[in-house]
Amino acid sequence: MGATGAAEPLRSVLWVKQQRCAVSLEPARALLRWWRSPGPGAGAPGADACSVPIAEIIAVEETDVHGKHRSSGRWQKMEKPFAFTVHCVKRARHHRWKWAQVTFCCPEEQLCHLWLQTLRAMLETLTSRPKHLLVFINPFGGKGKGKRIYEQKVAPLFTLASITTDIIVTEHANQAKETLYEINIEKYDGIVCVGGDGMFSEVLHGLVGRTQRSAGVDQNHPRAVLVPSSLRIGIIPAGIKTFLSHHCYEGTVSFLPAQHTVGSPRDGKPCRAGCFVCRQSRQQLQEEQKKALYGLENAEEVEEWQVICGKFLAINATNMSCACRRSPRGLSPAAHLGDGSCDLILIRKCSRFNFLRFLVRHTNQWDQFDFTFVEVYRVKKFQFTSKHGEDEDSDLKEQGKKRFGQICSEHPSCCCPVSSSSWNCDGEVLHSAAIEVRVHCQLVRLFARGIEENPKQAPHS
Repeated sequence: MGATGAAEPLRSVLWVKQQRCAVSLEPARALLRWWRSPGPGAGAPGADACSVPIAEIIAVEETDVHGKHRSSGRWQKMEKPFAFTVHCVKRARHHRWKWAQVTFCCPEEQLCHLWLQTLRAMLETLTSRPKHLLVFINPFGGKGKGKRIYEQKVAPLFTLASITTDIIVTEHANQAKETLYEINIEKYDGIVCVGGDGMFSEVLHGLVGRTQRSAGVDQNHPRAVLVPSSLRIGIIPAGIKTFLSHHCYEGTVSFLPAQHTVGSPRDGKPCRAGCFVCRQSRQQLQEEQKKALYGLENAEEVEEWQVICGKFLAINATNMSCACRRSPRGLSPAAHLGDGSCDLILIRKCSRFNFLRFLVRHTNQWDQFDFTFVEVYRVKKFQFTSKHGEDEDSDLKEQGKKRFGQICSEHPSCCCPVSSSSWNCDGEVLHSAAIEVRVHCQLVRLFARGIEENPKQAPHS
C-alpha cells in the first residue's frame, strides 16, 4: 500500500471527508496530492484532484477520530480508524492565505504512522524554516489590538509549527531599534514585527545598523556599501493608515536614473515569485559596482542626474507595488522589491478634482500615471531640497506623527516654509526639508514570497 522510505513515492487508499481517495506523496516534486477513487485500486488523478506543496504544510499531527464517524456507508467498515491531519496554508482571493486542515483516515495504525513519519521527515528537510524568532509587538498598533492580533492569530501557528519565540512588547518609541543594538541576535533565525509602518521601520533600521556596526561599516557614509543581514524579517500588519494628503510644497527634485534595471515603471511587469527582473537587475548592478571598485569606471560620473523644479502635491518613492485591498495594483504596480531601484512618483500641483481622479485610479485597473500632472521615474538615488532650504538654518521643532505622504503640516493649501516641513518614511518622521535617498539592493531578507501569477487550486478544509 505504500513505500518504505521517505525518498520513494508513497501512495495509499485513504479516506478524506468520508470519501475514498487515492493519496500520493512525491518526494521528488515535494508534493502531496489526493483525488476521489470510488472504485477498486487508486486510479488516476482527475480534474478535481487536490494538491499542496510540502513547503506550504505547517505541521502534521496524529488525530483521534474515534466515535466521530457516521453509522452508515463504507465509513462504517473502519471499526478502529487511525488518522492524521495536515495543517497547511490555503490560497484565497486577493492573494490572501488562510489556515486550512485536511484529515486523512487510515484502516491500519502502521500505515498511519508511516505517513506521519514520512511527511514529518520531509518537513525537516525544509532548511529555510525558522526555529527560533524574536518578536516585537507594538501594543498600540491596530487601535490597541496589536497584542491580541498576535496572540489569537499568529502565536497558535508558531506553536503548531514548533517555532519558539522571545516576545518583547514595546513600551516606548525606538525600543525595538535600541534592543537590536544591544542583544545577541545570533541565536535567532529571524525577527518578526507586529504593528504598523513605524514598528517595521524601527526593526529595519535596527537590524541594518547592527549589521553595519558588526562589520565595521559606517552606514552614514554616502558611498558606503552596506552589508546584508543574514536574518529575515517577518511583518504582521496591525496598524491604521491614510495617504496622499492634499498639501502643496515647492522645491527641487534631483534623481539618478536606474540604468541598470531591465524594467520600467510602466512596462506592466509586476514583481512575482522568483522575479526575473530583480535577478537580472541585481546582476547588472553588481557588474557596475565591480567596475567602480577597480577604478575601471565611475558609474555615477557616466550617468547624469536629472533635475525637476516645481510645486508638488506629493512626492512618493516605493520599491514595491504597495498593493492592498483598497488599491489592488498598488502605488506603483510594476515596482520591484529587489532590483536595486525605486519608483519615484511626482504629483505636481493640480486641482482637487484632478487629484481625486488620480486617487481613484488606484482602485481600478486604469493607469494611474496617465495624467499630465503625474510623472514616474525608476531611480537609484534622489534628493529633495525645499525652495527655502538654503536660506533656512534653524532647528526644527519636534512634531507628531504625520499622515503617509504628507510633507507639509499646518498649511493645507499653500507652500509651507521649511521650518514646518517633514518627511514620513514608513512611519518614521524625518524633521528635515532636504533629504537624500539611496536604494540598497537586496540588503535584507523577508519571511515572504512573491505574488504568483496563476495560483493553483487550494485544498479545502
